[in-house]
Amino acid sequence: MTINCKGNLIDLSKPKVMGILNVTPDSFFDGGKYNSTDLAVIRTEQMLKEGADFIDIGAYSSRPGAKDITEDEEVKRLFMLQEIAKRFPEALISIDTFRSKVARFAVENGACIVNDISAGNFDAAMFATVAELQVPYIAMHMQGKPETMQNNPTYSDNGVTVEVVKELSKVVSHLNLLGVNDIILDPGFGFGKTVQDNYQLLRELDHLHILKCPILVGVSRKSMINKILKINQKDSINGTTALHMKALENGANILRVHDVREAKEAIQLHAAYHGEFD
Repeated sequence: MTINCKGNLIDLSKPKVMGILNVTPDSFFDGGKYNSTDLAVIRTEQMLKEGADFIDIGAYSSRPGAKDITEDEEVKRLFMLQEIAKRFPEALISIDTFRSKVARFAVENGACIVNDISAGNFDAAMFATVAELQVPYIAMHMQGKPETMQNNPTYSDNGVTVEVVKELSKVVSHLNLLGVNDIILDPGFGFGKTVQDNYQLLRELDHLHILKCPILVGVSRKSMINKILKINQKDSINGTTALHMKALENGANILRVHDVREAKEAIQLHAAYHGEFD
């Protein structure tokens, strides 16, 4: 199971870590911490040293109730992208955006993966743009929009997992017809799902393998942990690691995380548990 980034085949049969770099003022965990070039470069270097396989840069906060911004403002917030790509030419950079204009700008300035929380639903030009750019595409399931997605999300009697697989299967088929084959699927933990939905998805994560695409899991420091343990985000690393181990056990290929070292350690221990030693 591989994807092609910058002409290099990346083997996802061994789980990888995607480090989160939010350059927004209002992301749910680290908003405002890295919205200057120097701070973003330092954070990127730290994550790469800790073993990040990918760096996912986002300039639009998708937390529940997040404020909408224009395309131009989103591009403007990515002023450090060129410097990061220049300083770390071997880094595999993902752009976290649902806008084709932003995706194109990012790929032209150093990114090699597009990570779309809307799976093409928010920009009709996204699929064609990804097909033209010929970069891997991460398609995430979301019910609703960031501003309203947690306002009483509901699913049919078939359950959340069946609906997620159904919707993502349509995305995969559409992209394949356009010649996009490097597709990664994200079930969208916390995006239009209740706490119970999130845990059902995690239990049934392996159901997504029917679509024959790598699976990305993003549970890092999310409210599905905090609400169960009755803690705040800064105390949620232990809960995050616990869920990462279950995600790995159920077939996750990429962990999208705020804490790279801890995620890498979880992957190492998971491999050792299964008798795989470096």
